[in-house]
Parts: sequence; structure tokens; C-alpha cells
Amino acid sequence: MTRPALRSAQPTTYSRILGIGGVRGDNVVPNDDIVGPIDSSDEWIQQRTGIIERRRATEEQTIAAMTEEAARKALAAAGIEGSQLGAVIVATVTHLEQTPALATIIADRIGATPAAAYDISAACAGYCYGIAQADALVRAGAADYVLVVGAERMSDFIDPTDRTISFILGDGAGAAVVGPSDTPGIGPTVWGSDGGQADAIYQTHSWLTFRDGTDTSWPTLRQKGPTVFKWASFEMAKAARAAIEAAGLAPEDIEVFIPHQANMRIIDQLAKQLGLPESVVIARDIAQTGNTSAASIPLATERLQREGAVEPGALALQIGFGAGLAYAAQVVALP
Repeated sequence: MTRPALRSAQPTTYSRILGIGGVRGDNVVPNDDIVGPIDSSDEWIQQRTGIIERRRATEEQTIAAMTEEAARKALAAAGIEGSQLGAVIVATVTHLEQTPALATIIADRIGATPAAAYDISAACAGYCYGIAQADALVRAGAADYVLVVGAERMSDFIDPTDRTISFILGDGAGAAVVGPSDTPGIGPTVWGSDGGQADAIYQTHSWLTFRDGTDTSWPTLRQKGPTVFKWASFEMAKAARAAIEAAGLAPEDIEVFIPHQANMRIIDQLAKQLGLPESVVIARDIAQTGNTSAASIPLATERLQREGAVEPGALALQIGFGAGLAYAAQVVALP
């Protein structure tokens, strides 16, 4: 029996990021506003984290509202319409409805229906996971254009008395449009996880205990600071270095460094470990925005572009890392 040959999608050789958009919480929260419940000071927070203030969402800035706004800004920057999208990917751990996926709602709002749409949960690595998937979808011919959004309302999971993580968290959404390119614009992704350290960043208790009345307090986030600092500062340098090598580059070729905005000391330690050139532009959006988990890398990129700190096409190393412990890194050409 002779079977007919299957027709496969027509692959595209390269992809790139075509546009970036971002939105931050409208409430500016300086350190002095939160130090009382944690018995701390502005000086202590700045020394430990580099944070001067963080941005938190207003009541009107739901996670869906911020995601939609960031998506529209990225589409405008890329010069395409929502109807041209073949897929919408939203990276988030703070969408409080188990189903439907936030991405499906956003796809409809921005006119992308019937594009494929789904959420991914990789915490602070989520945006880089999304870029990896978008790159693969475009190059495989499965979608002409893909929207990737990292969006978080971390303030929904804050315990004001917690000294481990809550005081660093902020809210926002950052988006990118990935599409075809005549030249390489996204290098190979180096990614992975270490579930053996899943308790390094965690939720205080399960939703099941909330439901059955075992613990009726609202679950919030915690972290083991020293464990996370050591892992992020040293193990993530290895992943970042591998991403540079996978892209066929050397550290001195990197023009911009955009790590997850977890902690200024981690950012500085990573740059030192990688031996990046003194001329490299380093994203430090955490000082004014705080740690926005999956949103932090696109928001940091948006700030650098808005402030004219980087040139179009500059080679940027981006790396996300966090709960899981999950991580992902790639070198990209900035739009």
C-alpha cells in the first residue's frame, strides 16, 4: 500500500524579537512605606537588595489589564496587528484562575483569535522560557508571529511582615513580539531545572489546606535567601556562559546584560563571574520597579530602550532564574 506523503510546515531559518512593550504598577512604594512591619530600614533594604522603591498595581490594574496593555505596546512597537499572531504565550504564576488560561483571554482582547494561546508556569524564568518557545514556533513554521508576555501581580502573594521575599516584590507586565528574520536574532536557549531545591522559593501552604480549613490564611511566598543567592550567583553564571558559547560568542561580544531583576547583589555577582566587558550595559530596573518575576526581563529591556541606553540590534544576554528551581538563558539581538 502506498500512502500519500504528509505535508509539513514550512520552516523559517531565523527569528528575532521585533518589539517590546511594558507596563508597571502605578503605585510607587518606597522602602520607608514597608519597613515598619519587617522591623527594618531603607538603608538595610538598599544594602541587601539595591531596591529604592517598587511598583505595585492599583485595584484597576488586574493582571489581565496589565497583560493586555503590555501586549498592545509590543504589537505597536513591532508594527504588526494582533490578527497576524499565530500564538500567544503568557508566563505567569499569579493568575488566580486555574482555567481558562490568561493567554486565551488576552488573545481575544487584542484581536488574535483564533491564535493558539496558553500560559506557562516557570516563575522568574518564564519569559525566557516563552522566548525559547516562540523562537522554535517561528523557525518551525508553526506561527509567523508569536507574542510572549511575562505578567505578574506579586502583591497578591505578599505578607507585609515577611523579611525573606515579600519586601522585594513588585507588579507589572512586559511583552515581546517574535517573528521571522533574515539573520539570526535569537541564540540557542540554555535551560533547565533543579526540583531537588524546590523548597528554596515556595508558597507557605497548599490551596487544599485553604479549602479544607486546615489553614485559612491566604498563602504567600517565602524564600531561603542564602540558598537562592548562592545558586543564582554561581550556578547561573555557568548557564549564562553556556548560552554565550551556544550563540558562538565570547563574553567580550556581549553589549547588554539583562538578568532577572532579583537582587542587585546577584546582578553584580553574575556580571563579575561572567567577566563581561566594562562597556557592557547592565539592566538595573530592580532599583525602581522591584522584583516582578516573569515580567522583570522584558520590563528591564523596555526601560533600557525607552531611556536610549542601548542601540537597536545590540547583542543582549538575558537570563531568568527562580522558583522551581528553573532557569533559562539566551543571547538576543535587541529590536
